[in-house]
Amino acid sequence: MHDSALRTQVGVQHLDHLNLSVADLAETARWYAQVFDFEEVERGVDDDGQPWAILQSGQALLCAYQRPGASFVDRFARRARGEHGIAHFALSLSDRAEFERRVRALGLRFSYGDGPIRYPASTSFYLADPTGYQIEVVFWDEGRPTFR
Repeated sequence: MHDSALRTQVGVQHLDHLNLSVADLAETARWYAQVFDFEEVERGVDDDGQPWAILQSGQALLCAYQRPGASFVDRFARRARGEHGIAHFALSLSDRAEFERRVRALGLRFSYGDGPIRYPASTSFYLADPTGYQIEVVFWDEGRPTFR
């Protein structure tokens, strides 16, 4: 937007959290803990009597709400049906060797091939969580986003 009234900054610091509906909250929390060191920092029950939890790793927060029996529609199916939705979310990690060790130890498989995808300023791996959400795991060349 080019309106002069909108030129001031609101001070966005970072994306605060993602809110995900998941098939099984306990399995999801365990998976994110094993793969990315997320810890459960808050838990409750929603109006439908289903459990929810806030998971945290570093400054990243995930809010997970259990929705048993709900079907997961991936981005390819949504695209075919003409629907919008998030294709994936990304986590920036600092220790590639440890991440790859964990993936091997847990027997996880990467999406889109069996390894990293190279971009101009980063290397990424893609994998799916137990519900089916695609996660891009990013390793920036200079440890932070840089664009030339």
